[in-house]
Amino acid sequence: MSDSALVNYVQISPCKNSPRKDTIKKITVHHMAGNLSVEQCGALFQNRARQVSSNYGIGSDGRVGLYVNEADRSWCSANAENDHQAVTIEVANDGGAPDWHVSDAALAKLIDLCTDICRRNGIERLNFSGDKSGNLTMHRYFTATACPGPYLASKFPYIAEQVNKRLAGADAGTIYRVQIGAFSKKENAEALAGKAKAKGFDAAVIAVKK
Repeated sequence: MSDSALVNYVQISPCKNSPRKDTIKKITVHHMAGNLSVEQCGALFQNRARQVSSNYGIGSDGRVGLYVNEADRSWCSANAENDHQAVTIEVANDGGAPDWHVSDAALAKLIDLCTDICRRNGIERLNFSGDKSGNLTMHRYFTATACPGPYLASKFPYIAEQVNKRLAGADAGTIYRVQIGAFSKKENAEALAGKAKAKGFDAAVIAVKK
């Protein structure tokens, strides 16, 4: 079982069960309730007395920390059954109560990381059901907490939508053409097209009305 190549920082926590007792079937998202860097979050998870950890953390700058290998169960959701099945992710807040805002960079990286986790673990689609029956879940579904805060919680439908578009290959069948010149004289356009063809590129001259 591999870990994400998106990781920028590694500090493995002693707060874990190794190996996890179930296959990875879901993702559970939490918030840090503070603007911790991935280094600060990793240091916090080194404290055995706290008995808390997560598989990954994302800072407000979009950097990713690895704290518990995906092969192992983190101590994150106050629910052993869930944590044995879920990859858990802590996300930093760049704003405090009551909204607990997260940065655009952190949200974008969360979508990247969720997509990567799904692809590597054979999760074909993220289902956000609004309760713990889905495979994209919140900390508050498993214990009495407000985590992951109002702002991030409001983004769960969007997160699932964006991840599923990528998993489905929303861009499949789409091609992008590059225009490298526009000329008033046809011979100049043909000369450039000839140079492109000589280098192995498919090039065509198309007349466009001004």
